[in-house]
Amino acid sequence: MLLEGSCHCKSVRFRVESPSPYPYLLCYCSICRKTAGSGGYAINLGALSETLEVEGQEHVSVYRARINDEHDPSPAEWHSCGVCASALWVFNPRWPELVHPFASGVDTPLPKPPEKVRMMLNYAPPWSEIPEDADERHFPEFPDESLEEWHHRHGLLS
Repeated sequence: MLLEGSCHCKSVRFRVESPSPYPYLLCYCSICRKTAGSGGYAINLGALSETLEVEGQEHVSVYRARINDEHDPSPAEWHSCGVCASALWVFNPRWPELVHPFASGVDTPLPKPPEKVRMMLNYAPPWSEIPEDADERHFPEFPDESLEEWHHRHGLLS
């Protein structure tokens, strides 16, 4: 599925192909919720990095977070608009074939997921409401399956 996205001020626009476009994975880690979250979490999608096209690249800002207060930054890169600060996508060179657009930055209508997975709940802020719906799975840290495995289990790979 072709995903088209942009920042709020439209200084940055992007296009990327995603075989796994369902916005099912809600991440409560401090990096996602502080850089892209509004309900105490952010929603990341999976897409193919080789297909990423960016207009307004000169306005893209890259942030490399420190993990566990270590001095060395994470290899992952959180991309946002340097003008309006909208979160756009994450790229981690450990998995160079993937890029993870934030659902909040995608303008293309996304399909409704049949199930939601909430991860990194050990880091959820106390004010964040965490539903106990039957169509949800919860994990204190990382889930027990990858983006691809989740989409495959639900028969949703495009």
